[in-house]
Amino acid sequence: MEQYIVSARKYRPSTFASVVGQRTLASTLKNAIATDRLAHAYLFCGSRGVGKTSCARIFAKTINCTNRTSDGEPCNECPSCKSFNDGNSMNIVELDAASHNGIDDIKNIVDQVQVPPTAGKYRVFIIDEVHMLSNAAFNAFLKTLEEPPSYVIFILATTEKHKIIPTILSRCQIYDFNRITINDMVEHLSYVAQQEGYQADKAALNVIARKADGAMRDALSIFDQVAASSRGNISYQAAIDNLNVLDSATYNRLLDAFNAKKLPEALLIYKDVRDRGFDSLFFVNGLAQYLRDLMVAQNPATLPLLDATDDVRAEMTQRAAAVEPKWLYGAIDLLNDVDLNYRASSNKQLLVELALIRLCQLLSPLPKAYSKGLDPIVANEPAQPAMQQPVAVQNQAATAPAPAPVPDRPAAAAPASTHHSQAANFAPSLAGPGLSLRHSVKATPRTESATALRDKAFAADDVERLWREYIDTHPGERFLVATMRKATPQSADGIRFAIEAEEGVMANSVLQHLDVLHKWMRDRLENDHFEIDVKVTVSPDSPSVWTDRQVFEHMLKKSEDLTALVSRLKLTLD
Repeated sequence: MEQYIVSARKYRPSTFASVVGQRTLASTLKNAIATDRLAHAYLFCGSRGVGKTSCARIFAKTINCTNRTSDGEPCNECPSCKSFNDGNSMNIVELDAASHNGIDDIKNIVDQVQVPPTAGKYRVFIIDEVHMLSNAAFNAFLKTLEEPPSYVIFILATTEKHKIIPTILSRCQIYDFNRITINDMVEHLSYVAQQEGYQADKAALNVIARKADGAMRDALSIFDQVAASSRGNISYQAAIDNLNVLDSATYNRLLDAFNAKKLPEALLIYKDVRDRGFDSLFFVNGLAQYLRDLMVAQNPATLPLLDATDDVRAEMTQRAAAVEPKWLYGAIDLLNDVDLNYRASSNKQLLVELALIRLCQLLSPLPKAYSKGLDPIVANEPAQPAMQQPVAVQNQAATAPAPAPVPDRPAAAAPASTHHSQAANFAPSLAGPGLSLRHSVKATPRTESATALRDKAFAADDVERLWREYIDTHPGERFLVATMRKATPQSADGIRFAIEAEEGVMANSVLQHLDVLHKWMRDRLENDHFEIDVKVTVSPDSPSVWTDRQVFEHMLKKSEDLTALVSRLKLTLD
């Protein structure tokens, strides 16, 4: 019976052409050999499993090959190639610095350097994981590395270049190896599956490639694991079950729940993930990565940032087109906060569930508290910086400048007392006449500027009719409805309308919904120049500073039920 050999060893590259994902680097090394312009020391850098040691061995075999092929590859037929393939070549010495990192090990190498090759032209010393050498070993190696005999070539390999002392780096030609792309790994895994006689779905190979995280050796090891458990039938479901990963289908269902504002469904999906044994932080980071992929898939210019196969890119692009860019920014920012606070949280499950609740609310007509003024990535639309505007209270009215005018249409002067903002967490203190009340707000840029602005004519009656219609269609917004019933829009110039709202809960309810109200009215009026200015007023009988007793007495005047409750319970305010 033939002895089984794992794929990572069986399909280890033996020629430059068989090295996966390093075409440019392999071509450079072949050209150096062909032109006989060989350096005395090389440093191969890169993450694990990208082919550093394999390339070092191929390079060492090729320079001693006496009958190289026309394309610069080793012949595998000459005595030098055969001795290397059999593992008994005297011209190629390998040292694992992870376990031989002392000064004595380096002194042994220095002694071997003095022995010329018995056959062939060069002696090649390959030192793997060179960053593990001690400082004393590095210092003992310096002189030999700088001026070795003409027949000696050093090839150093490391995964952590920053740990190597600068005096070593300055003596080497440095080659940085790329992480293996998903496409390259899927292509190579398909070749291995074909050679082994396995049936492999491309979607399953894509899952394996993503799990490998840029390491070809890891991908081959995972491939063997899935193939063994599925008896050579590598299906998508077999890959998911064996690797215990959260596939895109889970996040697709979660995104659909967010879009439909189905909070219970989102929470049940999270529960199912936990029941399958996944860590909550793993779930959060996976969701953040999924939303990041959707973000970069929204613009063709950023699509190359999505490391995936062409099929996956097409699917992500299609789903990304149906997602609001600003929601993506807010969602990613929120999940990043969860990641930062996760380890310090005493109730991690609740932390994640609250995040899911907020993600559902980000799509509802509520203040977008997590948008932070970021502009979406859309084609042909320059980013607009967020604006900070003060709000001033003068002559018993809160004032603020109006939004910037639309470039192709001059805007009328703003009324003296206006405020434009989502005004999330807007909670101003009461101030008397002559005092200035300042509050930082963010001007929300109009995404409509990406297309031609609508400019259909309308009358004041149309505004009043739509105003009443909005009230009737939003009965759940009690404070907003009460404020809108009390305030009727008054035309300033036919385009800009103004309303008055008493400072406090009434004004806050309108300011929080102002962006949603603007969009709703503009869509129905078919005019993107329509504006509503909110004039925040202070009640004449309101004191400049409210005490606890004054607040309590004011509430008693406004609510008969509270008055009855206080009387029944015999409550007093100390």
